[in-house]
Amino acid sequence: MPIPSYQQLFRPLLAAIEDGRAHQMADLHERLSTFFELTQEEIQRRLPSGRQTYFRNRLGWARTYLGKAGLIEIPARGSCKITDRGRQALVDCPNAISNAYLRQYPEFLEFTRGSRETADRSQATTTDNDLTPEERLRSAHAELKDTLADQLLTHIKQCSPQFFERLVVDLMLAMGYGGTAEDAGLATQYSADGGIDGIIKQDPLGLDSIYLQAKRYTENTIGRPEIQKFCGALDMCRAKKGVFITTSRFSQEAQAFVGMIEKKIILIDGDKLADLMITYGLGTSVKETLTLQAIDSDYFSEDD
Repeated sequence: MPIPSYQQLFRPLLAAIEDGRAHQMADLHERLSTFFELTQEEIQRRLPSGRQTYFRNRLGWARTYLGKAGLIEIPARGSCKITDRGRQALVDCPNAISNAYLRQYPEFLEFTRGSRETADRSQATTTDNDLTPEERLRSAHAELKDTLADQLLTHIKQCSPQFFERLVVDLMLAMGYGGTAEDAGLATQYSADGGIDGIIKQDPLGLDSIYLQAKRYTENTIGRPEIQKFCGALDMCRAKKGVFITTSRFSQEAQAFVGMIEKKIILIDGDKLADLMITYGLGTSVKETLTLQAIDSDYFSEDD
């Protein structure tokens, strides 16, 4: 049979993990390719970019969509586990599960509509058929970017706090802070940093520096007390500039506080962190480039 679409993989994927244990995606890839009786040629057929096979790509999207709808959870990188909602889906849909079924869950709707810079699309009622090809392309690009941002944060949260401290320094350097000096940015000694996780020199002599605080949280919201502690650490360093970066979010009180103090402190939450990493290519690579062309009306001019 042809390589199944990602929606055709929904129910077989759930059925394969119905036992409630965490399953590795590599094992599920083999199990489901056997289930669909795919040939070696079909299993190995690659996307135009050549970086991934069609089947592995679609299986990954199936896991993403089921995860966003809450039918599965991801206990560790490269694995998945069924939820009670997933078991109910197997009962509700004895033949097939589609996006139409998943749309009953608000979190899935939020994911497909886009929750960051594309939030203004969340109230739209148009379907894909109502959009021009260019609009569909932009919408697909926005959805891919949102998914990549979610994947980035998932990876970061599974890494160590030390890795995250190095990451925020790398991000600042990738954004152009610190110039070209070899020692322009460094992560401070872990567990003995005095509330400072990284330092970026803004000039070769280090006469002016930016101090960094990194908090790798899964759910915790950063409140005003944490920002006040960071201010105290800046005072100890006689610093006036700081960047506080977290994988979670900041409370309204924390955001209001930085607007009342003399020091310049920039707050970067998880959504902004992922967006900056994508913009500056940190932890990501270009998978495929699509060029959108249009008629060059000047070429067809016969006025000369």
